[in-house]
Amino acid sequence: MSSIKAPIERCDCDVIHEDVMELVKEKMPDEEQLLELSELFKVFGDSTRVKILWALDTHEMCTCDIAFALNMTQSAISHQLRVLKQAKLVKNRREGKIVYYSLADDHVRTIFDQGMEHVSES
Repeated sequence: MSSIKAPIERCDCDVIHEDVMELVKEKMPDEEQLLELSELFKVFGDSTRVKILWALDTHEMCTCDIAFALNMTQSAISHQLRVLKQAKLVKNRREGKIVYYSLADDHVRTIFDQGMEHVSES
């Protein structure tokens, strides 16, 4: 993203376009859904969590592998995995003493792909 701030264009009239307002009101999700969506996007606001998701998009991994890949402590990774799991972005499975993490579903991959496509636009 560019750090140069473009001026905001403003309308010089005070006419309300009622047909547009009606469409917007019809399509606007309820407040609870918008709050949940906002909380989901907040999870993507941390670069460590994004790196973890990126790694898990390649292959399921245990906490020690993720910590090694990101050059972080297992404790720090565990904390971020807890946040990602609460947001339903990752899931885990146990195999003996090892817990493997992976992306929760294809929706997570789609969000990632769309985000990368957006930031790659020139």
